[in-house]
Amino acid sequence: MKTIVAVDRNWGIGKDGGLLVNLPGDLKYFKEKTLGKVVVMGRTTFESLPGKKPLRDRVNIVLSRNEEFEPDCIKCGSMGELFKTLEAYDMEDVFIIGGADIYRQFLPYCSSHIVTKIHGVYEADKFFENLDVRNDMELVSVSDPVTEKGVSYQFTEYRRK
Repeated sequence: MKTIVAVDRNWGIGKDGGLLVNLPGDLKYFKEKTLGKVVVMGRTTFESLPGKKPLRDRVNIVLSRNEEFEPDCIKCGSMGELFKTLEAYDMEDVFIIGGADIYRQFLPYCSSHIVTKIHGVYEADKFFENLDVRNDMELVSVSDPVTEKGVSYQFTEYRRK
């Protein structure tokens, strides 16, 4: 199981239910990595998707205790139910895509973290854990910098030691 996330220099990931900055290159990268895979998210993240619809060509699973919430995809009401559902899939094909609470809950279960590091600081109200200060994480790859819309960023990957 892996996380996939875009963070700023302070490991901020979002503000008011949206992304910090819209970077088409990062969205393309996200799509390339997750296409044909399983994506797991919370209700708020699902509701932030275009049209509040599941991501195409992926198995979408929403973790939510809200009994009235009925997404147009698989819904699990607990971590136990989610892990039971995931037994049908290769765990290497499972991506945790947010939000902050979901990332926090699943961090101990993920062996790899695909992180787009945005070289700037934005006003954020949601954060991802700073993997650079964790002794159990190792930075294993860093792409060349990409600049888009005046914003520089790099694709990185961390793995559990």
